[in-house]
Amino acid sequence: MGTDTLPAVDLDRITALAAELRELLGEAAVSDEDAALERVSVDGSTLSPVIMQKLPLGRAQLVVYPTDAEGIAVAVGAAVRHGVPITPRGKGTGNYGQAIPMAGGLVIDTSKARSIVEVGDGYLIADAGAPMIQIEQAANRTGQQVLMFPSTVQSTVGGFVSGGSGGTGSIKHGMLTSIVGGYVRSLDVVHAEPDARLIHLEAEQAHNYLHNYGVTGIIARVEVALEPQQPWSAFYASFDDFHDAFELIRPMAALEPTPRLVSADLPTLADALPNDEALPAGKASLRVILDESTIEAATRLVEQAGGTVEAVRPGLQNTMKLSMVSYNHPIEWLQKAYPGVYFHVEVGGDALVDRIDEVHEIYPGAMLHLEAMAQGTPGGMLAAPYTGEADLLAGFDRMRAIDVGFHNPHQWFVDYEPERSVELAKSTDPQGLLNPGKLVEPDVDTGRKR
Repeated sequence: MGTDTLPAVDLDRITALAAELRELLGEAAVSDEDAALERVSVDGSTLSPVIMQKLPLGRAQLVVYPTDAEGIAVAVGAAVRHGVPITPRGKGTGNYGQAIPMAGGLVIDTSKARSIVEVGDGYLIADAGAPMIQIEQAANRTGQQVLMFPSTVQSTVGGFVSGGSGGTGSIKHGMLTSIVGGYVRSLDVVHAEPDARLIHLEAEQAHNYLHNYGVTGIIARVEVALEPQQPWSAFYASFDDFHDAFELIRPMAALEPTPRLVSADLPTLADALPNDEALPAGKASLRVILDESTIEAATRLVEQAGGTVEAVRPGLQNTMKLSMVSYNHPIEWLQKAYPGVYFHVEVGGDALVDRIDEVHEIYPGAMLHLEAMAQGTPGGMLAAPYTGEADLLAGFDRMRAIDVGFHNPHQWFVDYEPERSVELAKSTDPQGLLNPGKLVEPDVDTGRKR
């Protein structure tokens, strides 16, 4: 096990919990088979060479597959009665260990709890395991769309709001945690109580459970906001010089209606993406999900900047495909093309366009994958050959010096208002059973402690 792994649970407790869960939820809903335990004990942590060196961080001792929100509550209550740690999991598409069961115990795999409960005017209610693509399709059937979704469209809605930050749609709507009562209208959560039940929380109260990996309560059902559906198209352009592509990030994001996504890459990153005639080899790539009414304006921007429009592909299938080569995904493809070479840091700010050559000098061999973030602010992933964690951290001072905002993604701790989660968990998880190892308490002397 990795150095950060917590002690596993006594097997007698696991055996007793397994027996109770089989009685409550059925034989097929529970597994202690090695293949199942291995599958639910990993996520996308191989994207991080820092975390890779610490794997495995933990291994499940039991997994349960509830088929609805009520079943999630049943599983939590049973685990609490037996004193067994609980790690919630969606599709496991997170990249940094947040869904790895560091204390062993029970993994609640929510991916079978995937019902769309209700679609109304301006809202949709779904169980936590519903994939975002299913939610978007259900919204589309009523002439509506979700405000945003993660680039991995098969991610579950519970996983997204528990562990995500933003995604396709964030240019207009901002980040998940910046829209109090806006994106997530309400939640049904489950606290770590012996008689666990669904607790319905509206707007501001629900906000306290976003992006905290389930350490204060397991999200079992989600109500998301919807807006009128738009006719989206996937728009591809290429450039000889990546500077020209990067310069268009802000003008593209300023189109009205606002694009859902604007993304650009250097030739090396673009060449690592899946083969596509709209991604010509050796060219910088600009990719946009835009409203069809702005295609003509976007084409003018590209041609005025010396670029070539390679393709315009309408429809949900094409825009979802484009979303899947955005945000973290170009880094994943780069690592597949050059195994064991690259790491990345999340970065943001106007310097990513205005001072890009200096940005690339922060790390030897660095390349920026660029996105338009909230209100069109440049953001993205700075990838570079990995030479050790010390060198990675040393680059942060150089980023500060040229006004590049950054976030170190190579850790699994709750990093959004951890003080809030620590305080809330005192009442919602008094035994510390919810996703142990992911919540650290700020300390005025040492910065952070377990």
